[in-house]
Amino acid sequence: MYRSLLFAALPLCLTLVACAPAESRNDDEKPRPAVMVRPEIAGAQQQVFPGEIRARYEPALAFRIGGKISRRLVDVGDRVKEGQPLAELSAEDQQLQLDGARASFAAAEAEHRLARSELARYRKLRERQLVSASQFDTAQTRLDASAAQLEQARAQLDVARNQAAYALLKAPRDGVIARRLAEAGQVVAAGQAVFALAADGEREVRIDLPEQDIDQFAVGQLLAVELWSRPGQPFPARIRELSPAADPTSRTFEARVAFDNEIVGAELGQSARVFVHNAAADDALEVPLSAVTADGGQPYVWVLEPLQQTLRKTPVTVGPYGAESVPVLAGLQAEDWVVAAGTHLLQEGQRVRPVDRMNRPIDLDRSFAQQQ
Repeated sequence: MYRSLLFAALPLCLTLVACAPAESRNDDEKPRPAVMVRPEIAGAQQQVFPGEIRARYEPALAFRIGGKISRRLVDVGDRVKEGQPLAELSAEDQQLQLDGARASFAAAEAEHRLARSELARYRKLRERQLVSASQFDTAQTRLDASAAQLEQARAQLDVARNQAAYALLKAPRDGVIARRLAEAGQVVAAGQAVFALAADGEREVRIDLPEQDIDQFAVGQLLAVELWSRPGQPFPARIRELSPAADPTSRTFEARVAFDNEIVGAELGQSARVFVHNAAADDALEVPLSAVTADGGQPYVWVLEPLQQTLRKTPVTVGPYGAESVPVLAGLQAEDWVVAAGTHLLQEGQRVRPVDRMNRPIDLDRSFAQQQ
């Protein structure tokens, strides 16, 4: 009896299954919501580069002769005046050379006096016809030779005096000792840097520019400088110097940015920021940072086809990334709708239901009518 009831109920079950809605299939076909935004006109874009206040003139100070440093008279950070002694070499050898040069000069001077008196005596004898003309000429030649030897001895004495004076390193101008490169007791060669002096006067900011953007900069370009200690107070500046070659380690180009320090009042070593106006991005569109993704290094966005409500993968050219947005220089129109979130989960041609950030449906027909 149970078997007959089972066979009688089977057609009814099959009929109910056939009439039931295919919920899972309909769920698969239902378009997913997608947060959409429209590009906005980007404001003036600026690149910011950190830097340090440096002196425009930073000469390396060195002895003009070699020797052993006997005394170091200043340290890093000390303020010095023009002509102030900074370091001193052991000058025993220079003093010996000076003493020898003085002795040679004294001998040459004595020889010249003797030759002059001899010539005076031979002149009197020549007037009385007591010496021959050749003897008188010999005395004259001896005087000329002694005069030349005296000049040579005087020049050697001056060189020895200079060499002895070079054992004392002096500041060429007012400034601050920026670096110390040698220490007392160290033997240095002639011309080897001992100190670096940050000369008083003009100040500038040293910054490093990225290799990929170096074509955007040129000497004389107008910029803005802001001190970290005084945020919100930019001062006009310009690029004074731009390195022609990249640093082999960092692959960046060093630039020096000059400004009027009488207005800024910057001190050596202060931190600063340099703002570079990016004129190329003035008329660019701007989208949220989350709307841009990349495939193989090529950035792209998902643009909505309003009639079919499907997505289209659109490559774009972008500018410098900001904290929350990125300028789009090419590939996008102002009237386009762009997916603003979840871009990594989308596919080409996928149907979506456009909503705003408050999850409210977007009226595409009204937007299209406003464009017309």
